[in-house]
Amino acid sequence: MRVLVTGHHGYIGSVMVPILRGRGHRVVGLDSYLFEDCGLGEDTKGTVSLRMDVRDVTETSLRGFHAVIHLAALCNDPLGDLNPSWTHDINYQASVRLARLAKEAGIQRFLYASSCSMYGAAGDDLVAEDAPLCPLTPYAISKARTEEDIAMLADASFSPVFLRNATAYGISPRLRVDLVLNNLTCWAHTTGRVRILSDGTPWRPIVHVEDIAHAFVTALEAPRETIHNQAFNIGVEGENYQVRDLAEIVRETVPGCVVEYAGQGEPDLRSYRVDFSKLRRSLPAFQPRWDARRGAHEVYSGLQLAGVTAEDFHGPRFVRVRQLRHLLRSGFLDDSLRWKDQGRWRDQECAS
Repeated sequence: MRVLVTGHHGYIGSVMVPILRGRGHRVVGLDSYLFEDCGLGEDTKGTVSLRMDVRDVTETSLRGFHAVIHLAALCNDPLGDLNPSWTHDINYQASVRLARLAKEAGIQRFLYASSCSMYGAAGDDLVAEDAPLCPLTPYAISKARTEEDIAMLADASFSPVFLRNATAYGISPRLRVDLVLNNLTCWAHTTGRVRILSDGTPWRPIVHVEDIAHAFVTALEAPRETIHNQAFNIGVEGENYQVRDLAEIVRETVPGCVVEYAGQGEPDLRSYRVDFSKLRRSLPAFQPRWDARRGAHEVYSGLQLAGVTAEDFHGPRFVRVRQLRHLLRSGFLDDSLRWKDQGRWRDQECAS
């Protein structure tokens, strides 16, 4: 297929694109490159790409594609809280508009990167795709509303599918350390402390970034009747953890580190355990390869190999909200998160 991947230069996209290309798909990327200097190793060089804000896509840009994989978004709760109107505009309005344009352009399959965070305060019971949604943050609300509106576009010639990712982890060319297992491992590597900011009791389902990529490829290649206008929780059965359990895995992985509870002891309201059995039943070609313990070792080894320091950890390079604040403070972005002078920024980065 000829596939457009929005956000192809991000944490998930830069892992997914080589896998898509390895399967023989012709990939074109689309990205605003807000995090172009936030790399860790090889990226998606060699991929034909459109340097474009997802809000500015036109129907003309979409002609000739068989499918869209829509990853582009403000990617987590801290970014959503930074300015909720940005999250509404980019994650919700632009996503629904993109789906409409894709349908008008004759694209038959639209894979939307959604999130298990929509389950919110689900408690200790396992939640499946038909569970009530309880989004607690602007980010989660944007994902829930987008699913609702795009689902209404489905018809005989347009098949959306909603892939509700668990919390990602793992090494990527566009590494993020604002994800729970990556974050705990980076704390341990750079400071010797596994720092927990809550009481450690919230539940989180986690999934390796490579497994996310493979799940998307499986859905892309699946028969239409298997995926048409359906939601799938993307993760691995048995990979729901309380944060304190992840901290213990990291403590056992990184020599000499200790667990430290740095919060006020108040529980995080976002706590949910997720049922991934529909994914296993409906898309048996998806074969996950990772678990938390193996992933912690991979992240620790990757941080060591790249020489990631405490300065890197606390700076903007691997934390998305810090990078956006840096670009805003430096005058490179306007108050809608669009580039003012991307050329000047790129010249500065090359000089440094």
